[in-house]
Amino acid sequence: MTASPIPPAVTLGLLAAWAVHDLEEVATMERWSRARVPVLRARHPEVPDQVWRILGSVNGREFATAVAVMGAVVAAAAADGHRTGGRSGFYQAALNGFGLHGLVHLAQAAATRGYTPGVVTSPLVVVPFTLWARGRLRRSGVLRPTRARHAVQGLALAAAATAASHAAARLVRRGRPARPGPAAVRV
Repeated sequence: MTASPIPPAVTLGLLAAWAVHDLEEVATMERWSRARVPVLRARHPEVPDQVWRILGSVNGREFATAVAVMGAVVAAAAADGHRTGGRSGFYQAALNGFGLHGLVHLAQAAATRGYTPGVVTSPLVVVPFTLWARGRLRRSGVLRPTRARHAVQGLALAAAATAASHAAARLVRRGRPARPGPAAVRV
C-alpha cells in the first residue's frame, strides 16, 4: 500500500470534534445533574453513594475548567498527530479513546433511559469522526494494528485524562479566593 499524506483535518480535526462534543457537555452538565441525579439515585440504590454525591455536586465553572484542562490534552494529542503525519501513538490512542468515549455516552444514555450530557454529539460527531479519521489513517498506511489492548489503552488514556482534568479543576477552582460580595467592596 502506498502511503499518502494525512490531511490536517484528520489530526487537528480531533480537537475540533472534541470541542463540539464538549461544548454540549458544558452547556448541559450542571442542569442535567441537578434534575436527573435524584431520579437516577432513587432508581439505582445499588450504586454507591459516593458516585451520586460526585454527580450531584457538579459545579458548572469547575466542570468548564476540567473541560479546558482536557482540551489541553486533546490539543497536545492532535498537534502530535499532525507533527508525525498521524503516526503518533499518543494521537492514535487519544483518537481511539475519543471514539470509545462516544460509545460510552451512548451506553450511559441507554442505561439511564434518557438524555445524558454528550449523547447528542456522540453519534453525530464523535463516532463518525473517529471512524473517518481511522479510515484515513488506514488508507495512508499509518494506522497501527488495533488489538484489544489498544482499545483498553485508549479508554485508559481517556479515563486518566478525565480524572486528572477534574482533579486539576478542583485545585484551580477551590484554590481561588471567593469573589467579594457587596459588603466586602470598599469605596
